[in-house]
Amino acid sequence: MQGDAVALKPEKDASHQPHQSVQHALRVLEAVARRGVGITDTELARVTGLPVDGLTALLRMLRREGYVQQTADGAYVTGATLARLGAADGHEAALTETLQLTLDELRDTVGAAVYISRYIDGEVRITQYAAGPEAPPVNEWVDFRVSAHASAVGKSLLGQLDVNGRRDHLSRHKMARLTSRTITNEKVLLSKLAAQPPTVPVLDIQEYAVGTVCAAVPITAGASVGCLALSLPVEHAHRLHRAADRLNKSAAPVLLSLAI
Repeated sequence: MQGDAVALKPEKDASHQPHQSVQHALRVLEAVARRGVGITDTELARVTGLPVDGLTALLRMLRREGYVQQTADGAYVTGATLARLGAADGHEAALTETLQLTLDELRDTVGAAVYISRYIDGEVRITQYAAGPEAPPVNEWVDFRVSAHASAVGKSLLGQLDVNGRRDHLSRHKMARLTSRTITNEKVLLSKLAAQPPTVPVLDIQEYAVGTVCAAVPITAGASVGCLALSLPVEHAHRLHRAADRLNKSAAPVLLSLAI
């Protein structure tokens, strides 16, 4: 299978970009929390300055994820998820639970195993994932910490570092050839990372493991570097384009949880 068979193009509609959606969501949540007693969608549109169509879709997502709820008269108030994540006590446990629920739903939506990865203390770490019988996880036959050059997760995380950060990582982890498609030339990899558009999912077409294809999108929150990824058996490679696009469009709830 040739890599260009699943090449992805940048999104033309910027409204689907998760970072922009999260900025808008935070603006809406701030307005809802400030009002306290409830605020209508008409008032939200006026206060936030968001277009009605975009606001409607955003409120639908916020209701689904439990960040807001509607009262009997149609006004919006803060929901249980926002209350849990905003509490001083038990924040980490609430965040883990919320992210897992989101990942489970995303796994079923895209029909693939999904993962959250973070770059922590100079290393690639898979912090949470959701898989199942119909969405098998990647077989970690080589530690993800030493194979960032070959995996979609690793390349997405490295791509969010500056050039010195990328070179530092590669100086600590030899670029071993894992498959015939693995990039082992540092100059080539650094060039590809520099040319990768931030709005386009990073792909791994059997570079980490024969029989597996992957995609990853950044979910950086503040100074924390992270990504959301998916994996598919190679026989489902024809689904990678659509699944990666869906992953990108569905990253907002994950980013929102991390941002609160």
